Amino acid sequence: MTIRGLTKSYGTSVVLRGVDLDLTAGRIHALLGPNGAGKSTLLGCLSGAVRPDSGTIVVDGETHEGFTPSSALRSGTAIIYQHLELVDDLSAVENIFLGSELRTRFGTVRRREQRRIAAELLARVGADFHPTRTLSSLTMGQKQVVEIAKALRHQPEVLILDEPTAALSARETEMLLALVTRLAHESGLAIVYVTHLLREVTAIADEVSVLRDGSVEWTRPKSELTLEILVEAITGTPVTGASAAGVAARPGEAGPPVLELVGFRAAGAAEVSLTIGAGEVVGVFGLLGSGRTNLIEALAGARPSQGGLRLAGRPLRLTSPRGARRVGIALVPSDRKVQSLFSSLSAQENVLMPHYRRLSRWLRRSGAEQRTFRAVAERMSLHPMAPGLAGDGFSGGNAQKLVMGRWLMDGSGVTVLLLDEPTQGVDVGARVELHRMIREFARESERAVVFVSSDVEELNVLADRIVVLAESRVAGVVPGDTSERDLLTLAQPAELRGSAVA
Repeated sequence: MTIRGLTKSYGTSVVLRGVDLDLTAGRIHALLGPNGAGKSTLLGCLSGAVRPDSGTIVVDGETHEGFTPSSALRSGTAIIYQHLELVDDLSAVENIFLGSELRTRFGTVRRREQRRIAAELLARVGADFHPTRTLSSLTMGQKQVVEIAKALRHQPEVLILDEPTAALSARETEMLLALVTRLAHESGLAIVYVTHLLREVTAIADEVSVLRDGSVEWTRPKSELTLEILVEAITGTPVTGASAAGVAARPGEAGPPVLELVGFRAAGAAEVSLTIGAGEVVGVFGLLGSGRTNLIEALAGARPSQGGLRLAGRPLRLTSPRGARRVGIALVPSDRKVQSLFSSLSAQENVLMPHYRRLSRWLRRSGAEQRTFRAVAERMSLHPMAPGLAGDGFSGGNAQKLVMGRWLMDGSGVTVLLLDEPTQGVDVGARVELHRMIREFARESERAVVFVSSDVEELNVLADRIVVLAESRVAGVVPGDTSERDLLTLAQPAELRGSAVA
């Protein structure tokens, strides 16, 4: 595929500015860039979801000025989005053929033939489950494999993967990266790999392109790149080794207890006894199924819990998120599109939703609301700083700033901030900014942060201590700089750790 001079504007906002890109069969081409750089629009142009204003896309010698989704598939381009387009109530076979079923001349579905082809496709991608399994019974990694098999059914020459590991465990990520490498190097596919995780780039990419402000900043072979070069290209500012990793200065010793857990337990989660001091940021790590999300949701009153919980020395019994919020505990869930972001409401409404009563005096005060939003937007480096823009008009990193800005703002009344995968799908520049703001929040008097993350690098950067969960129990509480090897060892089931069990 050869892309030349691709442009796209929405009104006066220019999103793509003459993008040139070359994709080669048998190679993995990583596409990086900050949130708002134009990556999603470029992928939309390649997949047929967006019509470019000008430019050409040449696939296998045939020139196109744009695609529809069906013509993109016919030309040999398939895309797999971060949010999978599968139906949980259907089987793997039915999902693979959904919308393009094989039929007899009488119009009936050729189910046996579909099962045979689906079995071949799933075997090609290393699936370890039967094609007739329903999607709801599969893990997220297995669903990702079904989506890839569905794309391969159309025999694409170019396969585009958009943040494919965002919801996967470490083991599932490792397996997916191996599959992507095999599809490129053994099957000859040209693969476009879009990610915010630089370690994945260094693991599998052959070439790397960085997109900034709608233009390709540069394209280079991976062999010429270092972490510092990648981060500088994405953020647009020179970095040192420390800032490349996103390191934030840790505070000194934790202050007086803010949150105390004494035999605290949620359904499907570990029993935890832990004291979290003022100024402290505590990470929670565990494999899928370890109960990490159940724990943090119970702390937010979203799940039933047992045991003791004290906030600033006062006993608590949480029965709802509203009750938790009333005493100063707030949660930012992992799935912002479903659980946090009001996609049709404006940016200002998204940020101020929990605070209208506090900002009003019998009647709403538009001036106070605008000033408050502007202060939050400036502090969060929101881009664009457009109070009237709908929530779904923001890129992933900036949408995350909206939902986190609700609670990081001055006067929010939050004492304990709970975060589930706080930078999932966020570019490295926005990630550093969010880490800085989380640290600043924790440094405020009598405040603390508890966050769940499957990203060991993020845990090392942000956490003072890490609670490691395994099989719904606490396997250990370790320092924030504990190595990935040691964290993964602790997180394994007891029978796999053998003598490592304490």
